[in-house]
Amino acid sequence: MAEVTIEQIKKLKELSGAGLTDAKKALVEAKGDFDKALEAMRKKGLTKAEKRGDRETREGLIESYIHDGRLGAIVEVNCETSFVAKTDEFKTLAHQIAMQIASMNPLYVSEADIPEADRNKKIKELEENFKGPANMKDKIIEGQLKKAFAEKVLMSQPYILDDTKTVEQFIKEAIAKTGENITIRQFKRLELGVTE
Repeated sequence: MAEVTIEQIKKLKELSGAGLTDAKKALVEAKGDFDKALEAMRKKGLTKAEKRGDRETREGLIESYIHDGRLGAIVEVNCETSFVAKTDEFKTLAHQIAMQIASMNPLYVSEADIPEADRNKKIKELEENFKGPANMKDKIIEGQLKKAFAEKVLMSQPYILDDTKTVEQFIKEAIAKTGENITIRQFKRLELGVTE
């Protein structure tokens, strides 16, 4: 077994947002393999983040991003406590979400925000153009529907600063680090000369 150093423990603690004891335990379980320990900590953190998803978020901040005076976004990002809302990490997260909105132009925060009329209209269109096997119709149409709205739903979009994850995964990682639930309540995007 490889020896676990205090430097490794501190580095893992910093990257995962976990305590020293948990970081040491993960390194010991991974037999000193730092990458393996980090991956285990991230999975554990994301599991905890999903459990935090039901907790109420009444604090937070409103952040904006303006690009070249021609394009901008404003977003309300919420958390559980004013303490977390005032941290540089939370402010950076909110700013990055505002950048995402300005860049990718989503219409909805989550799939739950898609109006029923828009959803039904798209389902009807997909059913009229369906050419697959009848026994797979519902499943295929559900997949096509998800794909059709993926770019329009903020949480489903690839995160602009790391397209290996979605915005939802980026938020879950932040939840794991802060130990608080984080939600995006609302946003607005403006582009010079363009009206909705």
